[in-house]
Formats: sequence, structure tokens, C-alpha cells
Amino acid sequence: MSVALAASGAIIMGYAVAALFFLKFWRRTGDGLFLAFAAAFLLMAATPLLTIVMKVPREEQSPFYLLRLLAFLIIIVAVVAKSAARSRASGIDVK
Repeated sequence: MSVALAASGAIIMGYAVAALFFLKFWRRTGDGLFLAFAAAFLLMAATPLLTIVMKVPREEQSPFYLLRLLAFLIIIVAVVAKSAARSRASGIDVK
């Protein structure tokens, strides 16, 4: 086993653990922001996993890299939605 493969496994595990923590927080609070973060971290874990399984030599030149883009878009949309909901609840007019 190469060092790069072991490092990729550790990265995948880290993303998966982060996703599980966010799922735990979502179950406690019901806040959709935590669910969005969990989904994003699962997508980020899937990117290197698929790269290894499909034996893609360069992750950044594969279509799997779009999963990482989708993960960040999910986070951005969730944060903006949470901010908009919070400003509506406090009566602040955002234009």
C-alpha cells in the first residue's frame, strides 16, 4: 500500500466522521444547515473514494471533481438560506 493511498483513506475517513457528527447535530436540533453540511461532507468523501475505485490518475481532471463543486454549492445555498430566514425572523429588510 502506498503512502498516497493511505493518506486518501484517512481523508475519506475524516470527511465521513465529519458527516456523521453533522448528522448527529441535525437529529438533535432539526436545523437544516447541519443536514446540508452532512450531505456536503459525504459528497467530499465520495470524490477521493470514486477516484481510487475508478483508478483515475488525477482527481482534478476527472468528472468526479464536480462532486466537490456540488458540495460547496450545497454549503453556500444552505448558509444563504439560513441567513435569509434569520433576517426575516428578526424583521431586518435585506435588499
